[in-house]
Amino acid sequence: MRRVVLLLAIIIALFIGWGMVSNSALNWFQMPSVSLPGEQVKVVTEESVTVDTVKKVGPSVVTVVENLPPQQQQQIPFDLGPFGFFQTPPGGGQSQQPQAIGSGFIVNSNGLIVTSKHVVADTSGTYQVITANNKKYDVKQISRDPSNDIAFLKIDPSQNTGNPLPSVILGDSSHLQVGQFVIAIGTALGEFRNTVTTGVVSGLGRSITAGDQFQQTTEQLSNVIQTSAAINPGNSGGPLLNSSGQVIGVNTAVEQNGQNIGFALPVNLIKTSLQTFNQTGFARPYLGVSYSPISQAVALLNNVPEGVYVQNVVSGSPADKAGIQGGDIILSIDGSRVADQSDSLETVIAKKKIGQSIKITLWRNNKTMDVSAMLGNANNQ
Repeated sequence: MRRVVLLLAIIIALFIGWGMVSNSALNWFQMPSVSLPGEQVKVVTEESVTVDTVKKVGPSVVTVVENLPPQQQQQIPFDLGPFGFFQTPPGGGQSQQPQAIGSGFIVNSNGLIVTSKHVVADTSGTYQVITANNKKYDVKQISRDPSNDIAFLKIDPSQNTGNPLPSVILGDSSHLQVGQFVIAIGTALGEFRNTVTTGVVSGLGRSITAGDQFQQTTEQLSNVIQTSAAINPGNSGGPLLNSSGQVIGVNTAVEQNGQNIGFALPVNLIKTSLQTFNQTGFARPYLGVSYSPISQAVALLNNVPEGVYVQNVVSGSPADKAGIQGGDIILSIDGSRVADQSDSLETVIAKKKIGQSIKITLWRNNKTMDVSAMLGNANNQ
């Protein structure tokens, strides 16, 4: 009997000891919680960061729509970004509002809005902006940056009889890090306004050739942000945000051949562009061609020289007046080669002046030739 009692006592002591060890071990792994009297402690999680950011920035995100003429109302194009094409939204184009759709965000209460240039690429079109609270504004003025996929829209804030237009805070993209948490907001699929997606910065300093077959334009975009945040058709022009709710980029493209691969222009580029716009209104030299760069590998494969392949020449532009034709390959401008990303056509042209005459060396029908062009003003386009 004594042995049984002794055995039970040993077992009870072991359980008590194990409980003390377990609690001690558990406390060792937990972070201490310290709060001052009367102070509220807020636990910050990824979820709370996203919710707070959307509440703060969501009202500043807008939908950009193009009013289409009756002959285009059977199919309703919407923005898919430079890597894609304009397609009909879900439902087979049965929407009652025939409009092309993208995104944008308000940068000041005076009614200035940032979006992607390809969202408002139709220079003959008229546009409207719809805010998060469903108010509609006519776009009074559009200024397109000739060197980047950026456009500024101006609306009349006096149409808003309530509070001033809410604006975003522009952050700093020079200190971004791969793996950093980001949030994207925009009108997904041209239908679902203020759609929120999250991800990380997947890469920095990417260079892409962005093009839109529908608009027959291409642009060489450098130093763009790659992100895993889902960027869908209609998201172009919307903001890419950090966890503080600051804009760090403008969503501009999606890679259709991959998953979770989107691209955004860094906000510092937008800030520089905005400064130029405020000073000169984008008074920049203009040639008037859409093109695609020919790399060394492509040149060797097709037995053509390195340069830029002219896809389209804008009617009445300096390039058109100089006799440049679609299918030409531009080799150099005033002796400066235009073969790669560091010496792109846009980079070389940007260093010139409006009204300056330039010598363009072309390759056409297996022959090299020179033509002269007088650069125009991109503000007049």
